[in-house]
Amino acid sequence: MTELVRQTATEIVASLRKGDVTSLNCLDALGTRIAEVNPKVNALVTLCFDRARDHAKALMKKPVGERGTLCGLPVPIKDLVDVAGVRSTQGSRIFANRIAEESDILVKHLEGEGGIIYAMSNTPEFGAGAQTFNDVFGITRNPWNTALTPAGSSGGAAVALATGMAWLAHGSDLGGSLRNPASFCGVVGLRPSPGRVTCSPGTVIDGTLGVEGPMARNVSDLALMLDAMSGREPGDPLSLPRENKSFRSHLESVSKPKRIAVSKDMGVTPVDPKVAEIVMAAARKLEGQGVIVEEAHPDLPDAMNCFQVLRAAGYVAGMLPLLEKHRDLLKPEVIWNIEKGLKLSGEDIARAQGQRATLFRNMHSFLERYDALLCPTTIVPPFPVEERYVKHCNGVEFESYIDWLLIVAVATLSMCPAISIPCGFTKTGLPVGLQIIGPNRGEAKLLQAAKFVEDALALDALTPIDPRG
Repeated sequence: MTELVRQTATEIVASLRKGDVTSLNCLDALGTRIAEVNPKVNALVTLCFDRARDHAKALMKKPVGERGTLCGLPVPIKDLVDVAGVRSTQGSRIFANRIAEESDILVKHLEGEGGIIYAMSNTPEFGAGAQTFNDVFGITRNPWNTALTPAGSSGGAAVALATGMAWLAHGSDLGGSLRNPASFCGVVGLRPSPGRVTCSPGTVIDGTLGVEGPMARNVSDLALMLDAMSGREPGDPLSLPRENKSFRSHLESVSKPKRIAVSKDMGVTPVDPKVAEIVMAAARKLEGQGVIVEEAHPDLPDAMNCFQVLRAAGYVAGMLPLLEKHRDLLKPEVIWNIEKGLKLSGEDIARAQGQRATLFRNMHSFLERYDALLCPTTIVPPFPVEERYVKHCNGVEFESYIDWLLIVAVATLSMCPAISIPCGFTKTGLPVGLQIIGPNRGEAKLLQAAKFVEDALALDALTPIDPRG
C-alpha cells in the first residue's frame, strides 16, 4: 500500500488498464494513507469512500477500453464544487450541513472519464483569500512545515498531493488559487484558459476570471488530468471542444524552447529577494541548456485597479444575497469584497474592462515573441498559519488581503494559461514555485515548455512526503 501511493498517476492508470491493480486497491491504499497523515495536516475534510467504492465497482464491470481517461483512478474534489450525496460546505458556516443533491458538470464529466470521487479537499470560505482556513473545518497545514500555510484556496488539494493522499486533484483559480498552493507545497498546478475545463456556470454565466483546473505532482500527470477535465458540455456555455491530440501525447517528445522571457516581479509587485533569487537561478539553468533567456515582461498598466474592480463586481453578482441574509456568518474579507463591489459605479467597471482588454493585447503581443514567460508564482515563501494573508513584502505595505496576489492575477486578467512548477528551495527547506505563462488557449505549448523546464531543474520527484513539524 505504501508503494502504491508513491507511484505517479500515470503509472497507476497504466496498472489499472493492465489489471495489475484495481480501483478498490487504490481506495484501500488511500484510506490507509489518509488515516496516517491527514490528522497532521487537515487537507481532506469530507470522505465519501462508500460512494467511491460503489462507483468503482460499477466502472470495473465495463470493458477496460470504456473506462475513460482515468480508468478508475480516485480523485478528490475541492469543497467549492458539488458532488451528489456528499457534504458540500464551500467552507462556510452558512452551508455547514448541506448535502449536495446534484453533482456539478465538472464532477459528472470527470466521473464519465473514469474518475472516482472519494473526498472533498479543504478551502477558505468561498475560496476567498490565498490561505486555507475556515470556521467549519479549521486550518490546513503545509506538510513541509506544519507551522506554515499551504496557501490557498486549493490548499487542501495541494497538501493531499504532497503527502500521498491523492495522485491527482481538482482545484480552481481566480487569483492564483491553483498556483499559489502548488508553489507552497512543491507540486504542480495549472490555471487553464477559460473554457478549457468544463463546469457548471455560476451567477455570471460568461465569467472568465475564475476557472477550474488540474493539480498533480508532475507535469505529465497534470496533462493526464487536464485531458480528463477537458471537453465540451452543453450545460457550460464557455466549454471548448477537445483538442484533436491529447495533452498527454504532446509530452511524448518535448522540444527545447528557443526563447523564454523571465521577470523577477512582472513590473507590478514587490517580491521577496529570496524568492526572486531562486527564480533567476532556475532561469540561468535554462540558459545552460542552450535556451535564449531574456529578462523582460509585457507592459501591464493599471493591473491592480483592474483586478480589484472586476473581482469585487463578481463578488456582488455572486454573493450579495448571502450578505443580506447571513452577514454575521461571513468572514470579514468576504464582506469587504462584496461591499467594495457595491460602491463601484458603472464607469468604474467600464474602465476596468477597458484596462483588461489592454492587458490582454499587451500579453498576447509579448508572447508572440517568446515561447513562454517565467516569473515567481508567489512573491513570498510559505508563512505562518496564524497570519490570514500577506500584509507586506520587501518594504511595501499592502492595502487589502488580495494585493499580494497580483503576480498571479495578471495571467488571470490576460486570459492566459499559467502553470506553477517547483523550481528550488529556500535556505530553510521550503519549496518555491516558478510560474510559466503561455498564450491564450496554448495549453499544449505551455505544457511542453513546463516539461522541458521540469526536466532541466530535475525537481519532479519531490513528493509525496510525510508531514514535517
